[in-house]
Amino acid sequence: MSNTSDLTMPTPTCAADTAKAAAVPRIKLSKQGFAIDHPDRERGEQLMANALGVADRDAMQGILRQLVRASASGGRPDQANLAFMIAMVKSIGPRDSVEAMLVAQMVSVHVMAMRSAKHLANADDLAQHDSAARALGRLARTFPAQIEALNRYRSHREPAITVQNVKVEDGGNAIVGNVTQHARMIVADTA
Repeated sequence: MSNTSDLTMPTPTCAADTAKAAAVPRIKLSKQGFAIDHPDRERGEQLMANALGVADRDAMQGILRQLVRASASGGRPDQANLAFMIAMVKSIGPRDSVEAMLVAQMVSVHVMAMRSAKHLANADDLAQHDSAARALGRLARTFPAQIEALNRYRSHREPAITVQNVKVEDGGNAIVGNVTQHARMIVADTA
């Protein structure tokens, strides 16, 4: 009996997360490419497409192919890194293909930033240090910009909230006109 954990298997953080962790199938990497590891091929593809936030098989295959390439370490796709990237995409929860592409970029930028941080920590000379520091700086600035882009994209899709039948007591203030409220902004049309 071994006490070491298998790093290629998902480890749920609590019992409630067990169902969520099992919902996304693993990806098997081989010299020929990759395959979704699920006993029912169609169900496995559906679960993966849902996790990636895409609507069809071609979009799912495209995002997966890009994540496999972005997971590479030492020139070869990295199984554990890929599992991490897919888990992060699923946890962010893209709702459509635009979000799926942006989230895949976000996860890839994060992975590259961590690689740059490793290269910076292991730099042997000034040129390596400067190169890694520049790359890390650019990637570190890109990630929050991507988060903001995702938030902006999502907030434009949220339905507006309309309030009717507002009662104003003596001494109170009211806006007369149409008021539209989104997640981060209130706009009043007082014409």
